[in-house]
Amino acid sequence: MRRNFFGIALLAAGLLITGLSSASHAARSSRSSGGDSSPITVVIDAGHGGHDRGGIPGQRIAEKDMTLDVALRLRNILSANGYHVVMTRSSDVFVPLGGRVAIANSYRNAVFVCIHFNATGRSGASGIETYFYSRDSLPLASAIHYYVTGGAPSANRGVRRRGYYVLRKTAIPAVLVECGFLTNPTEAAYAQSAGYRQKLADEIAAGIRGRNSVGGGFSTTRVATAESIPLQPYIDQTKVAKSERRRSKRSHKKSARKKKSSSKPADSEARTGTSDREG
Repeated sequence: MRRNFFGIALLAAGLLITGLSSASHAARSSRSSGGDSSPITVVIDAGHGGHDRGGIPGQRIAEKDMTLDVALRLRNILSANGYHVVMTRSSDVFVPLGGRVAIANSYRNAVFVCIHFNATGRSGASGIETYFYSRDSLPLASAIHYYVTGGAPSANRGVRRRGYYVLRKTAIPAVLVECGFLTNPTEAAYAQSAGYRQKLADEIAAGIRGRNSVGGGFSTTRVATAESIPLQPYIDQTKVAKSERRRSKRSHKKSARKKKSSSKPADSEARTGTSDREG
């Protein structure tokens, strides 16, 4: 009887140790993947392509080449980590915005990551921006932006909410990352470095893995940790756009009223002149 008791006790202890070991391994795996335990599809969208070079007229570096290179590097990283990866384009071809959205919307348990580089007529403009539209896309935008700005030597231009077509029309969490200004000499030099493009891909991948670790607090810290990624504050440019449209309408109405009032004396004079001539 005593032997049976000790045998049962040893068996129970063994099962307990095995269970604790498995739980510990699962926890380590979760931490190493940034809290991402769900197998998802990542739809990677390399901006522009084909006849669409991207950027602004006269820009020396073709944005379409930079976005595709980062996208392909990101695909390799995510595939190696067990993700199912779908590319909207994997070569220098033009894909309409509607086609990109259709590809994204054909997957349910998925996220959409659109890669771009910025451009402007001001060569001094610089920095990283990350855009989202739907509220359920904010954690993904926060995580990606947190890691990319933590790893890139460029300025942090913030997370922004904006109604870009590919963000507005997708039914899954979707973000657009502007990886720096190709019209800025320093950032253009960064972008032309294969090592830097690899770094961008690494950080975007880290953000995708860490999307489930985004918490509720705001932070200005540029270095992220896998266990706790603060929700980033953002600029709502959809409201700014609406406000600008309202101001434009008010301005147009005022201009129309001024034009109408200023035209009355002229009309009166014309009628008077005609009357005089007729009389």
